[in-house]
Amino acid sequence: MLEKKHIAHFESLVGKENVYSDKAHLIAYSYDATRTRFEPEAVVFPRDETDVSAILRYCNEHNIVITPRGAGSGFTGGALPTNGGITLGMEKHMNKILEIDMENMVAVVQPGVINMELQKAVEEVGLMYPPDPASEAYSTLGGNVSENAGGMRAAKYGITKDYVMALRAVRANGDIIRAGKRTIKDVAGYNTAGILIASEGTLAVLTEITLKLIPKPKFTKGYMGIFPSVDDAMNAVFKSLASGANPVAMEFMDALVVQALKEKLGIELPADAGALLIGDVDGNVPQEVAFELETLEASFKENNAQEFIVAHDDAHRNELWYARRNASPSITIFGSKKLNEDISVPRSMLPDALKNIYAIGEKYGFRVPCFGHAGDGNIHVNVMVDGSSEEELHKGHEAIEEIFQMVVEMGGTLSGEHGIGTSKAPFMNIAFNEMEIALFKDIKKAFDPNNILNPGKMGLPN
Repeated sequence: MLEKKHIAHFESLVGKENVYSDKAHLIAYSYDATRTRFEPEAVVFPRDETDVSAILRYCNEHNIVITPRGAGSGFTGGALPTNGGITLGMEKHMNKILEIDMENMVAVVQPGVINMELQKAVEEVGLMYPPDPASEAYSTLGGNVSENAGGMRAAKYGITKDYVMALRAVRANGDIIRAGKRTIKDVAGYNTAGILIASEGTLAVLTEITLKLIPKPKFTKGYMGIFPSVDDAMNAVFKSLASGANPVAMEFMDALVVQALKEKLGIELPADAGALLIGDVDGNVPQEVAFELETLEASFKENNAQEFIVAHDDAHRNELWYARRNASPSITIFGSKKLNEDISVPRSMLPDALKNIYAIGEKYGFRVPCFGHAGDGNIHVNVMVDGSSEEELHKGHEAIEEIFQMVVEMGGTLSGEHGIGTSKAPFMNIAFNEMEIALFKDIKKAFDPNNILNPGKMGLPN
């Protein structure tokens, strides 16, 4: 347990009202979306960057482990205090939008700002922050940067890393550093900001984030393509994009998800519908939107689409999106527990990747419904198992490992947006060789020689 003198010192730094070691707080900060539990020994809420620096300097001197945390919405255990120590809660005080610069189209925020709060704030002035993870209503921007979050709009607009211009952060020894600049171009020095993005709190604690904004498009339309087979839908994805379409989103649901949507939610779809592609297109003039829809419709029909539906208003668009939003909860008809992985492959490999995933599922005796962000090659693979059976869980993890092997051989990656954390750490040697993992360890040691920042994540040492 953390000694009382350390608790007392944290209280002297940030005030008693910002330091908790009672059981209720330890339990509340012991888990994330993985539902795995590891209790910290204390929860500390810094008020500002100066507090973060003082806390880290003290912890570094006394070898106290720190786990930075935003909203705890991650799917891979990145915010779990697996080694005890203190959880550094960034959401209580460091949650302010500091600036929206209209002239340079930049926002400066603290790490505890909720993603959707920033989206709403910039849209009120005609701007847009595109990254929109499914957790946008509650995930923090600090967490988004730490995991390099994606989202539905990534097909056209990219992911979090594409919008991070600069960061302020605190190293394990308390040093405050700046990474990146508030300029469009910056080639001076190493790309330190790029190293900190997706580092899952293992290198430094983020205290300020400067984000690029873009003008908000004036027109948006929703669409749905209904296909007889998964193969047809996957071919339509990369072929339509290669033909010049540039949709905001192109979300995919396979035959099993379609079955679940019909059986569990009663969504009306053609009896022989084998896969869905749902998304949006946008533009600043109606002609842009019309061109995108015409291009998609032509390509979809060339790839055997049974129907191509265009939303006639926002209410209809929401109806089309209802199927995608309910893909995850609907598939519980296939098993009490889902082993959910977010693999990503080059888009042209999607048809083969899905065929191989289903073959692996059949080999192990599992149904594997898939859905996700096909427009950028990112698929959520769900191996459905009986959560009460240890044997099934073990077999399920074997199936996941085989899927990872296949994905990497195709030139893909273990994670398109969820990160590595603890749940994917055992598979890092599939994606990286010994020299590459050694380089990760060297970078970690350069930032955090005493290994106090979120140890044990991303396959790095405890």
